[in-house]
Amino acid sequence: MLSVISYPLFVVTVVLSLVLSISLFPVDWFEFRPEWLGLIVFYWTFRAPAQFGILMAWCLGLLLDILESTPLGVNAMGMALIAFLVLTIHQRLRMYPLPQQCLMVFLLLGINQMLVHFVKQVLGAEGAGFSYLWPAATSALAWPLVSGVLDRINRKLG
Repeated sequence: MLSVISYPLFVVTVVLSLVLSISLFPVDWFEFRPEWLGLIVFYWTFRAPAQFGILMAWCLGLLLDILESTPLGVNAMGMALIAFLVLTIHQRLRMYPLPQQCLMVFLLLGINQMLVHFVKQVLGAEGAGFSYLWPAATSALAWPLVSGVLDRINRKLG
């Protein structure tokens, strides 16, 4: 698989994911928006674990906290957790077929969503039910497209 990353592609994907994370979205569909930064953290940690790790994911999560005006460290902790979990299983993850990779995206981003939701609940945010897991589900559905496009571009640039 890919072990060398194209740094311009890395920068573009990070900036694009941050923009998509705060971009306007129809209010009725807002809860279904994929976790774009989580997908990018998952992708780069999965494809280039030597170059992209927990510290980078934490910094990107901190940027997302600033952009979303959430308490500092909430998304940073979640992104660092995603990177840590991907790093622990990335060797096995490489052997999984695409449907199993989608399931792992759902599980890991779902853990992230649960953690962020829990911290926000502790800090006094309102919201009940399991609707906070929709971004994990839509991210899992977007994974084949995201990974396929980024793999193709990274192969041409790298």
